[in-house]
Amino acid sequence: MTSTLSPAGAAPGPAGERAALRHRLAERGIDRTLLLLLPGLLTVVALFCYPFLYGLQISFQPNAGGFFGSYRAFFGNSFAVGSIGITFKLALPAALINVGAAVPVSYGMRRDFRGKRLLLALLVVPITLGTVLTAEGIIEFFGPVGWFNQTLQAIGLTDGPVHLTYNYWGVLLSLIISGFPFAFLLTHSYLSGIHPALEKAAATLGADRRQRFRHITFPLLLPGLLTTFCLTFVLAFAVFPSAMMVGDPGGETHVISIEAYEVALERFDYSQGCAIAMVMTALMLVVIGTAMGLRTLLYRGSTGGKG
Repeated sequence: MTSTLSPAGAAPGPAGERAALRHRLAERGIDRTLLLLLPGLLTVVALFCYPFLYGLQISFQPNAGGFFGSYRAFFGNSFAVGSIGITFKLALPAALINVGAAVPVSYGMRRDFRGKRLLLALLVVPITLGTVLTAEGIIEFFGPVGWFNQTLQAIGLTDGPVHLTYNYWGVLLSLIISGFPFAFLLTHSYLSGIHPALEKAAATLGADRRQRFRHITFPLLLPGLLTTFCLTFVLAFAVFPSAMMVGDPGGETHVISIEAYEVALERFDYSQGCAIAMVMTALMLVVIGTAMGLRTLLYRGSTGGKG
């Protein structure tokens, strides 16, 4: 009596069949672990791709004006188009400030010291607060009768309240407070991936702390900073609650997300609302594409154009 063995020599049965299947997939160059990506891919399709494509389709179905009627209506409205510039005026400075502040803080947090865990927890606390609670805190603290203004007047630095709410500065503060933890965590992870031996080797050659950062750490960190900038920029570009709560939604903080909201949910013009959302997506992709292109150039330059 003969027995059938799998290519790996396993006994017949479910275990042997699985071994035979793995062997056949390996021969074809297929890694079964890639199947683990399937749930994530299905989630992306269900939560991003389908809504995006559906919104794109609706944007080309206006009530009037032809195929591109919703886009012409948006770009033909000077007040609506102005929301693009306002959004960039908020998102770009917020992203740059968050990334710029994250670098020295993350660099200083590389070494171990007493209270490091507590400081790390304090730095990421704003993530748990949420945008709405952060906006309410800004109103209470930086408002005309808040602690900040009362302190300034008590020590004689100002005669009246400094207006930091219900304007551009209130929204910018909110974006910095809510966006810094993300920039810090990403930058800290990138810095952790740079081997300390590189700086130690430079130190043995006589490079001081500033020279080591400038010529070794920062060039290695820069590609990661560009990725961090992209993520923090997208977070800031989609600003909505803080622009409504601590800004001037009808004036200097009338960002493009507010325009999309008003058109779609107050005027019930879903086609134009989707068109504005598509414009938002295109603008973010342009900035991300530019940053990623610069990242690729930096990587090629650091590797001498190889790869």
